[in-house]
Amino acid sequence: MSGPVEGGRNTLPTITSHALVLDAGLRQSLAAVRSLGRRGLTVDALETDGGVPAFSSRWCRRGFLCPADGAMNSYLACLEDVLQRTGARVLIPSADGTIAWLRRCRARVEQRVRIALAKEPAMAIAVDKVRTLAVARQLGIRVPHSLVVSKVSEVPLALQDIGLPAVVKPSESWLWNGQGGARVVSQVVTTPEEAHRAVAMLTRFGGVTLFQELLSGGREAVSFLYAGGETYARFAQWAKRTEPPLGGESVLRKSIAVPPDIGDQAERLVRQLELEGYSEVEFRRDAAGTPYLMEINARLSASVEIAIRSGVDFPYLLYQWASGEAIDKVAGYRVGAWMRHLKGDILTTIAAIRQRGRPEVMPPVRALLDFGLSFFRPMAYDYLDWADPLPAVKAITGFTRYAAGGIVRGGLLRPGKNFS
Repeated sequence: MSGPVEGGRNTLPTITSHALVLDAGLRQSLAAVRSLGRRGLTVDALETDGGVPAFSSRWCRRGFLCPADGAMNSYLACLEDVLQRTGARVLIPSADGTIAWLRRCRARVEQRVRIALAKEPAMAIAVDKVRTLAVARQLGIRVPHSLVVSKVSEVPLALQDIGLPAVVKPSESWLWNGQGGARVVSQVVTTPEEAHRAVAMLTRFGGVTLFQELLSGGREAVSFLYAGGETYARFAQWAKRTEPPLGGESVLRKSIAVPPDIGDQAERLVRQLELEGYSEVEFRRDAAGTPYLMEINARLSASVEIAIRSGVDFPYLLYQWASGEAIDKVAGYRVGAWMRHLKGDILTTIAAIRQRGRPEVMPPVRALLDFGLSFFRPMAYDYLDWADPLPAVKAITGFTRYAAGGIVRGGLLRPGKNFS
């Protein structure tokens, strides 16, 4: 049975748990709850909204709600109360915003719990694409042709140098605005007007963007569990479809053997940064198959469950590292496994219809055909686990309500609708 869902504060007795998983609404958080629970560890979860699938997991002892009111101090007080009540040994965050917030109050939180994040010097580089690419260049790793653009007036020079179409990327995925913030994502631009709008939007809270050439080849990622100068596990995957179509989370992916070229480059980068814990290093190939570094995710990635099902239990390895235990070494994994995030794949297919003709967007007929044919390929599905069925039921129910509401409002296929 899944555990009860509780508010931020009450007088229940403290029962020590092994881990408190934050951002319980994310796919990777559910994967972490299941991973640790199967190992016999006691796991609690926390989110700012109720009704998330992870709270329904048989391995989630208790789900906690910390309402988001936009104030960092109130969230911190709620988190400290939950840590007091659970006695958790390890804190596992996954959302960019949560990690950005934790880095600001890390010293205080670490007085109570071990945080499953790399040390701050490595994190500061890993979350900043400009700094990451600079280190990669020093190591001789190919990076896309890019210009740093900090204001709209610099766009004409970038257009002259990079050309169109291009990609405008925020240097960091989370931008602060006073006490709160917003997650920002890369945008493909095809006209000067789109380029100006993208830069204006992505720099509205400060910071800079990368104006970058658009590559058209395959998307591959290599994940690691690295600590103390040793790599304990490696895993690689190929993303066939992502949501959104450019640079989004993979929604249809396949486990592959670690490609020698990007495997070596990614590991050299992780070692150079001393990026301990879990990390995912993303590459994109050009039309000739040459790989270029895109970014590093120094947190559990949304697609991590395919690694778990292929034999690399990254959440458990991350827990071992963060808790100071001996870390298991993983020699290999199953190659050729497919996994699908059905909700994300539906939204990607809708995007192909809404954004027909845009770069990186599959033609609608082909997108619909590929979507349908994917049901005939043997694969696992995010959320669906016959040993733990309730999270899948919760996820399906939630998406059905969302989709029905969109249809009633007439907005599900409306151009420009934001599904994030």
